[in-house]
Amino acid sequence: MLAVDTPQYLPENIFFGIIAFIMVVSALRVVTTRNVVHAALWLILVLAGVAGNFILLGNEFVAVTQVLVYIGAIVVLFLFGVMLTRAPIGADAHLDNDQRPLALVVALPLLALMGYVLWDAWKDTKITEAGPPIVASTSVLSDSIFKTYLIPFEAASVLLLAALIGAIVLARRD
Repeated sequence: MLAVDTPQYLPENIFFGIIAFIMVVSALRVVTTRNVVHAALWLILVLAGVAGNFILLGNEFVAVTQVLVYIGAIVVLFLFGVMLTRAPIGADAHLDNDQRPLALVVALPLLALMGYVLWDAWKDTKITEAGPPIVASTSVLSDSIFKTYLIPFEAASVLLLAALIGAIVLARRD
């Protein structure tokens, strides 16, 4: 029997396992639900799990940015797009097809292949702590993001604005 203070029973590892399990179940529900709004709500759980993992890594700035940008903006924009275009919100049987067995036949070998490649690449790697973690201040982190990636950040905002305007144009009555 393992002692309680062994590394695999650290609280961070336990919380990571819980968050990862919630993310995997939610991600499966995103792609298997037939209701578009429910898929967006499951997506919120996946993105919140990513923010939770950033908190576990000690990077609160990126976690808050994840919540504000992805949960607060992208998912809301997605829901507005669905509602403004008058897409069917409830379950729709016409969106499904009979190719699920074929998808499973393709997905399982790909999952096994990716798992083997990851295991083979990392099997002899030991993770050691090189010293105290380097903690960057929020201002240094934000400067590195918004100085280097300012143009892609603004391009993404213009693209999202264009998508919102397109949804409004499609939804308005002539």
